[in-house]
Amino acid sequence: MKVWLDDDMVSKERQTPKGWVRALTYDDAIRFLTTGEVAEISLDHDIADFTHGREMTGADVARWIERKVYMEGFVPPIVNVHSANSVGRKNMDETIDLIKRVIRER
Repeated sequence: MKVWLDDDMVSKERQTPKGWVRALTYDDAIRFLTTGEVAEISLDHDIADFTHGREMTGADVARWIERKVYMEGFVPPIVNVHSANSVGRKNMDETIDLIKRVIRER
């Protein structure tokens, strides 16, 4: 399964690609990831998710993956970023690089 994390359902630019399933929130993304069936996930940074007492972002999903890889040996999917937020993109790319480093060092 391929997961597209993005809350923007209006813009043609941000439509869910064919063959992907949309996750609108942090919890949606984590729910998909915990199935073990996600082969690839693409992250938007700003997903307007305030369900955990603060704004949850695609970076939080990337950090969740990082923790699971480091602490539990989780085998992550391919992780991509499609966010237009340049600072958010940089932060997520750095986390993805850390995930790759942990995997290489196993």
